[in-house]
Amino acid sequence: MIRGIRPLLSGSTYSGVLFASCGALASLVLLPFAILPAAWKSAPHGVLAALVLLVWAALIGAVGLARTTRRVLVVCARRLLRVPLPDPVVVRRPARSPGPGPAAAAPTPTVASGADHWRTPLWLLLHVALGWMVALVSGPLFLVGLALPGNWTGAEAGLNLFGWSVRPGEGWGSWAAALGCVLLAAVGCALVTGALRRLAPRLLGPSSAERLALAAERELLLAERNRLAHELHDSIGHTLTAATIQAAVAGEVLSVDPVAARAALRSIEESTRAALEDLDYVLGVLREEKAGTAPTRTLADLPELLDRLRHAGALVEPELSGELAQVQGTLSRAAYRILQEGLTNALRHGAGGPIEVRVAATPDGLELRVVNRTGPGTGKGAGAFPTSGHGLPGLAERVRLLHGRIEAGPDGPQHWRLEVRLPVRLSA
Repeated sequence: MIRGIRPLLSGSTYSGVLFASCGALASLVLLPFAILPAAWKSAPHGVLAALVLLVWAALIGAVGLARTTRRVLVVCARRLLRVPLPDPVVVRRPARSPGPGPAAAAPTPTVASGADHWRTPLWLLLHVALGWMVALVSGPLFLVGLALPGNWTGAEAGLNLFGWSVRPGEGWGSWAAALGCVLLAAVGCALVTGALRRLAPRLLGPSSAERLALAAERELLLAERNRLAHELHDSIGHTLTAATIQAAVAGEVLSVDPVAARAALRSIEESTRAALEDLDYVLGVLREEKAGTAPTRTLADLPELLDRLRHAGALVEPELSGELAQVQGTLSRAAYRILQEGLTNALRHGAGGPIEVRVAATPDGLELRVVNRTGPGTGKGAGAFPTSGHGLPGLAERVRLLHGRIEAGPDGPQHWRLEVRLPVRLSA
């Protein structure tokens, strides 16, 4: 009982009636244009009335075809109907970039389907029709309910219903009839508002094409954030690992070899400055600010990376072959990050000894290989760093997106091997 009465006492019910009434009043602007066919006076009045209504409905529907109309209706429905409707979006489709590598999303507008195209005109017609229903039914009932008890309007007319006649001011009968009229008016308002609330998500809410577009945009956003997380993990993780080892080396040799200590501190400064550039870029993207140019680390920066490892006390044995400068940008950046992660893992979890680094560029692909010793720790950083468990899965995901192949695992009893092969020409 209380649940059935609650809509009649809710303010949102009558704000919905205001929304419907505004639609009915706004439609009056188009009525003079719809009356123009009435100049054809030789036609019967019924035909003229039907023609006026038909032209009026066509004009209302035409207004609903404008994109601005839908935006205004969505905003008003959110505020007056209290329906959580998202803002309309432009349906887009991803366009493949001409270069190699994963497809870049170049959004271009697309045309919505016919059913989606006519949802707003249909909503506007129903909106106006329900608004006139409230104005012509609930409005007069409410006025009659106010006029019957005290005859404050001085009206002489009465209310006749199924043979029962009530005159203004005629005792309890006029009060009962007034209460019934007010209740019927309130029920009509509640029905109209409820109908608009049920129809709004279907006709003003996102269409199937818009939902797909929103899902595609969210997928692109998540993919970008996942890429940034990989970049942050690779760059900051390597820098912190190397800086920790270099700081320990500098602390040990500070009194006996100040030159080596100063070299280690300079290496810490250089590596942390590079990491700060990466961090600033990633944070700018995550805050949706206008980020600067993305730091580009390619295979050309590999000698600098190896030098930082040597300053950290690691023994690196590089083997570089092929035309590394000819490797394309996307592939070269990915190869640098893969080698950086492999070398970071060798510093963190290796057991000292030389770290073998092999990079070979061939006409068909790019081969990367990092081998380090395992077993009882003998290096300063062995066993000193916790593992997050995201390094190898992140590498595998990066290699998969580049259509490459990755192998990681023990290489004999005392070595760990990371080997990656990336194709130079990616299949379409």
